[in-house]
Amino acid sequence: MIPADVFYAELNKVVAGACGFITDPSGRVLLVKPNYRDHWGWPGGHVDEGELPEEACGRELLEELGLAPPVGRLLVVHWVPPLGDRPIPLVHFLFDCGTVADGDSVVLQAEELDGYGFFTADEAAGIMPPYLMAQLAAAERARAAGTTAYIGQATA
Repeated sequence: MIPADVFYAELNKVVAGACGFITDPSGRVLLVKPNYRDHWGWPGGHVDEGELPEEACGRELLEELGLAPPVGRLLVVHWVPPLGDRPIPLVHFLFDCGTVADGDSVVLQAEELDGYGFFTADEAAGIMPPYLMAQLAAAERARAAGTTAYIGQATA
């Protein structure tokens, strides 16, 4: 019999990330520009040990934006294979975090973020990589239909 510690040490490792899908009243999505990436993305981050993905989403929104919206329904689950400098797969959870009337209530976390803004899908296509644009399209469809989407592949 293989000891449990050996068994688990040999398993594939996966990173979990949790982010918030927030829009303004006109339907533009809230995106952030991390200072450690070349592209814009969702507000959110990695799930800490012992933390549920929805808890991580709420914590990250508060840390990054000073916002505490209700973390709602799961919109998208995305399996992202190793990409760029990340050598292990990522399971990404994107939660519906509602609508923010305007960006005036945002308090940006300057240590990690250079900026934020509200963008249409066409505008986002110019600043987000294809795999995040796939999440955006899936999130918009899932929110409108009251469903959850699964994306099993990523495009670099």
